[in-house]
Amino acid sequence: MKTLRTGIIQQHNTADREDNRRRIAEKTALLARDGARLIVNQELHDGLYFCQTEAVDVFDQAVGLDTEATEFYARLARENKVVIVTSLFERRAPGLYHNTAVVFDADGSVAGKYRKMHIPDDPAYYEKFYFTPGDIGFKPVDTSVGRLGVLVCWDQWYPEAARLMALAGADMLIYPTAIGWESSDTADEQARQLEAWVTVQRGHAVANGLPVVTVNRVGHEPDPSGATGGIRFWGNSFVAGPQGEFLFRASADNEETAFIDIDLQRSEQVRRWWPFLRDRRIDAYGDILKRYIDDK
Repeated sequence: MKTLRTGIIQQHNTADREDNRRRIAEKTALLARDGARLIVNQELHDGLYFCQTEAVDVFDQAVGLDTEATEFYARLARENKVVIVTSLFERRAPGLYHNTAVVFDADGSVAGKYRKMHIPDDPAYYEKFYFTPGDIGFKPVDTSVGRLGVLVCWDQWYPEAARLMALAGADMLIYPTAIGWESSDTADEQARQLEAWVTVQRGHAVANGLPVVTVNRVGHEPDPSGATGGIRFWGNSFVAGPQGEFLFRASADNEETAFIDIDLQRSEQVRRWWPFLRDRRIDAYGDILKRYIDDK
């Protein structure tokens, strides 16, 4: 396959899970009619971003990976003959929960999954309360449209995660995301955060010679505790080519559904021009396994 038509769904979510899924299904069908073969959703797309507070009752929202939630997306993939990247709050066992991306192949089967490895714990992003760090590692998911290096949100800040996916043969890097501005951020700080987020991921594309697909949510979600003014998710979902070039960038404020044609063969040529994998000094990287290198 030379060109992969990829659909993205940047959506504003509400507390109505069924309505969120209904809108995802409608948009998936439209993208499939336009020829999309891969559909990428945002992080935790079935509901609100619940990590603004810590509340034990929220665990009731978690789903098993053999429940009606996965049945819904399996059917959606099968009926539209598309590969779908989803992001679910996984209930693995009593008291054990993950932030999990499940990938459904075009026949409705589960192609694979990825459990979020890097878990933040910042004001308005209290994810360590809810999610156990992933234990699958950085392994691409093999699908009928290629080998997908699926990571999730906070993972996008870590070059190690992108590199390991690339070294395992990923054809592209994919980041379902939920990130935005907390109410106390100044305008200047907002601009710095957004551009840092875009820049680091374009850097992953360049350093690994791979396309990057990042799908973020959009719109304001209130803080249930009232302690803050909530989060305004900044949208700006984008697709970058293997030299970091923008193939698509969504708006900051609006829901958007779009398809982007990605040339999967371009990575081969870019890696010939810039053979970063060839020139890596793997004999000198042992200290990367340390938390910090003390200068003693």
